[in-house]
Amino acid sequence: MKLTINGCQHEVTAATLAALLAELDYDGGWLATALNGEVVPARERDGCALADGDRIEILAPMKGG
Repeated sequence: MKLTINGCQHEVTAATLAALLAELDYDGGWLATALNGEVVPARERDGCALADGDRIEILAPMKGG
C-alpha cells in the first residue's frame, strides 16, 4: 500500500503501525507516532490498522544544544 511517511511517499507491506515501524527499522518506545494527524500511543500501535493513502508521522528525540 502507499503511505505518506514524514512527508514522503512510501510503498509498504505493513498492515499495522507497529509492523510499519519494524519494516522501516525504527526501534524503541521513545518514538512519537501520529496517523492522519492523531497521536497514536506506543501501547496502541499493534492494533492500529493502516489503509492506503494514510499519513504517518514518526518523531524521534535528537541530541544537541
